[in-house]
Amino acid sequence: MTTFGLCSLFLASAMAIERALAITNPHWYSNHMKTSVTKQTLAVIWCLVLLFALLPIAGVGEYTRQWPGTWCFISTGDREVPGNMFFAITFAVLGIFSLLVTLSCNVVTIRGLIIRCKTKSGTSQSSKQWERLTTETVVQLLGIMCVLLICWSPLLVLMLRMISHQVSSHECNSTAVTSSRNSSRDVQLDCNFFLTAIRLASLNQILDPWVYLLLREILLRKFCLVANAVSNCSIEEPKETQTALDALNKQNHQDGNNLDKPQGSKDVNI
Repeated sequence: MTTFGLCSLFLASAMAIERALAITNPHWYSNHMKTSVTKQTLAVIWCLVLLFALLPIAGVGEYTRQWPGTWCFISTGDREVPGNMFFAITFAVLGIFSLLVTLSCNVVTIRGLIIRCKTKSGTSQSSKQWERLTTETVVQLLGIMCVLLICWSPLLVLMLRMISHQVSSHECNSTAVTSSRNSSRDVQLDCNFFLTAIRLASLNQILDPWVYLLLREILLRKFCLVANAVSNCSIEEPKETQTALDALNKQNHQDGNNLDKPQGSKDVNI
């Protein structure tokens, strides 16, 4: 969980940095960013994260069973273990740092795309295509930023909170915290929310591909067409009903006038 969690965050940061460089410095990007650089960057990220996750084997930090005893993760409150606070704090700080890098680079990318789109505005086919690609990319980046924040912020912030309050997984199952009813209730809430936060973080790897797949211009256009069709049907249906009622009333009025006329009488035009 430590390896794949940090890898997803670091890879998102690397992709955000690459996008920002491609938009802000396209000439430098085309000359220096080769396929070999991408492969080396991926290998370095995987190796560094794997080495960090293996620190407990070297005696730095500890993995413990978490509440409710069905999964293991970094211990957050055991100060007796050598380097445990360093290990837990480093994980949370690295995660928050990668989130900030991703968000800032995505903001730079969105700003660069909007500026370039304004400079290329016009009626030509290329300018319209650039506007379409800009809109699709901005929507995807906003979706990625929302997914990252929702999935990872609760876990990382809660880890720092539990570290500062020295709350460990042992206290969740233990009945030793009976000094105060409020303190035991706060500990239990932190433990329950910690389980929810790790579930949200696990969903990030599932939701990221769907963000790229669903937030595409062609699907957004189809969604708008369907919504427009539904709204038009709901608006036109009362109009058609009112038109039919008006026609029926007119027909009834004409029939009433015909019945009021005596038989054999003729209309005289004056």
